[in-house]
Amino acid sequence: MRKRTLAVLLIIVLAISFTMVGCGSNTAKTESKPKPAQMFLLTGSTGGTYYPLGGAIANIWNKHLPDKVQVTSQPSGASVENLKRIGKGEAHLGMVMNNIADDAWKGLGDAFKDTGAIKNFRAIGVIYPEVYQGIVAADSNVSSIADLKGKRVAIGPTGSGTAVVSKDIFAAYGLQLSDFKPEYAGFGDAANKFKDGHIDANFGVLSVPAAAIQDVMTVRKVKIVEIKGDSFNKLKAQFPFFSQFVIPAGTYGNANDAYTISMQAALYCKADLPEDLVYELTKVFYEKNAEIAAAHAAGKYIKLETALDGITTPLHPGAIKYYKEKGVKIPDNIIPK
Repeated sequence: MRKRTLAVLLIIVLAISFTMVGCGSNTAKTESKPKPAQMFLLTGSTGGTYYPLGGAIANIWNKHLPDKVQVTSQPSGASVENLKRIGKGEAHLGMVMNNIADDAWKGLGDAFKDTGAIKNFRAIGVIYPEVYQGIVAADSNVSSIADLKGKRVAIGPTGSGTAVVSKDIFAAYGLQLSDFKPEYAGFGDAANKFKDGHIDANFGVLSVPAAAIQDVMTVRKVKIVEIKGDSFNKLKAQFPFFSQFVIPAGTYGNANDAYTISMQAALYCKADLPEDLVYELTKVFYEKNAEIAAAHAAGKYIKLETALDGITTPLHPGAIKYYKEKGVKIPDNIIPK
């Protein structure tokens, strides 16, 4: 009887021990697996390129870094708003025009009068060429920006890079904002207004071909307002970020190649993001670019060889680590001191 009692007690003790070990093992396993960082990527208005492309980029990060990060893309007013919100700590990542980032870093231009210089952001790398595109009706008598005096003109949403550069570009043609009727509309909204005849011209900084312009073409024939010759040279002298860009014949029903200007869309982030995390984001961004391109046409421009073109503000250490690993030459002026 005594032996039986001891045996039962031994069995109970062993059962409790196994239960405790099992619980401890599960607890350790749970504690050893950190939750992925929750991050926000600011894009642009729903009718532009940033919004759908940003969604595609976020999806690729989430697919390949599920244990490290969960990125949610958000619509916004684009470049200016994105940098201001990153500066305030309201978002972790943003898609921004390179010239706007340079203005923010230096505290230049009307867009940053309220904030002064913004320093707590870092560059990751170039996404695609930003092409400034303006259209009018095919039967319009407008052939140059100078002809838009007194017209109703959409120049991009408030807080966008388009609105900032539009002011500078129009000034090169002798037009101030008071010389025409500016419409600060998102690209999708502006497209609808153009289709309905509520505006005379629609400008945006978009990829080529631009979905917003293709949408307009389902209802109206359009022609491109070109920027070339002496006007381009004047702009280039004042703003070195600008490059001549050729919109191929047939893109928007244009019989011949059309000339305009371009900048660069790039990825920027909070300066204090962990180095290892930004390294992983940069690595996936450039090494899984084909998957991004499959989801959005502008993804075809995401290339390691052009990753630093037009970048003038400091890089994030995580991005630097990746570029050095891949043998990319990094200009001294964008390496944080």
